[in-house]
Amino acid sequence: MFTGLIEATGSVISVEQRAGTMRIAIEASGVAEKLHTGDSVAVSGVCLTALDIEPPVFQADLAAETVARTSLAHLAQESTVNLELPTPAGAPFGGHVVQGHVDGTGTLLSLRPVDPTADRSIADWWLEVAIPETIRPYMVEKGSIAIEGISLTIARWDGKTATVAILPHTYAATNLHTLMAGSPLNLEADILVKLAVERNRQTTFELTLEYLIANGY
Repeated sequence: MFTGLIEATGSVISVEQRAGTMRIAIEASGVAEKLHTGDSVAVSGVCLTALDIEPPVFQADLAAETVARTSLAHLAQESTVNLELPTPAGAPFGGHVVQGHVDGTGTLLSLRPVDPTADRSIADWWLEVAIPETIRPYMVEKGSIAIEGISLTIARWDGKTATVAILPHTYAATNLHTLMAGSPLNLEADILVKLAVERNRQTTFELTLEYLIANGY
């Protein structure tokens, strides 16, 4: 389990296509040193397995499903990725529960400073992302969402577009400042909202003719 608090960013140094799958190598000083073969690591919100670790570099395989459903399919040399190690038991819990199971990709519409005249090193930012239809039922204003693995809060939700506030630290310490409008973004909806929505779907009462007859009406 992760919490969406990014520990560091890494740089992709190679991408190898393997008959529908991919092998990526990431230079990640300060993170690779903590990994052992088989450990989980979240790469821009996608839970992967660390392999062939030679600090400061580790490698990971992307299954065909991961390639098809996440933004990692668009990685190239020198791409910047967000990195997070699993949360140890008993550690302080920040952010929100993030599984590393991406629900789909959204599209970056804009990333603009709240005050265009402010120094960008201290500016707050508005991030707007188009949400795919399959994930929209799980969007809740003031609820949580993981974008590229970052735990964020939905400030505005109009049914299609989510707007989130980005603090100066988040802008500088993650891959967001490297992305452009049109970039795909990994999205993971809040698991608690997903469970609540699915539970409501299963318990929704539907008045039918069969029900009326069975109950003597």
